[in-house]
Formats: sequence, C-alpha cells, structure tokens
Amino acid sequence: MSIIAWIVLGIIAGIIAEHLISGRESHGIIITCLIGVVGALVGGWLATKIFHIHSIHGFFNLSTWITAIVGSVILLGAVHLVEGGRSRGSLRR
Repeated sequence: MSIIAWIVLGIIAGIIAEHLISGRESHGIIITCLIGVVGALVGGWLATKIFHIHSIHGFFNLSTWITAIVGSVILLGAVHLVEGGRSRGSLRR
C-alpha cells in the first residue's frame, strides 16, 4: 500500500478513533488527522513486528482498517492520558 493510501486511511482512522475514545471531537481536525496517520503507521509497524505480517493486504481489506483504527485508538488514548495528567497537575497549583 502506498504512503498516500496510509495517509488517507490514517485520517479516517483518526476521526473514528476520536469518536470512539471521547465521543466527540476534543482536538482540532488537523491534530486528529495527524494522530490517525501516526497511529495507522505505528499500528501497521506493530502488526509486522508482533504478528509477523509482512504486508498489509490493501486499502479495502478489513484487517488493514482494524490495524489502523486500533493503532489510532492506542495513540489517542496515550495522548489523552498525557493531557489529562498535565491538566490535573496545573489545577493543583
């Protein structure tokens, strides 16, 4: 799959992940898309390392979408944890 396809897939996966995690868009569309793209790329990389999948099968394959969405959800969850810790720490002062 080309890098352009991963970017498009990542944008869509980021939007889906944002709605799965927070139920609404808590970040801007640009940040959500960046998180989705990075999450999709990391998810694809982890799939090759952990499950020894040497290629993602294509843009319209369900496993490709699941990999991208799961990677985006994990990355977005980590971002929310970091942001939550930062906002709680600033309230204590």
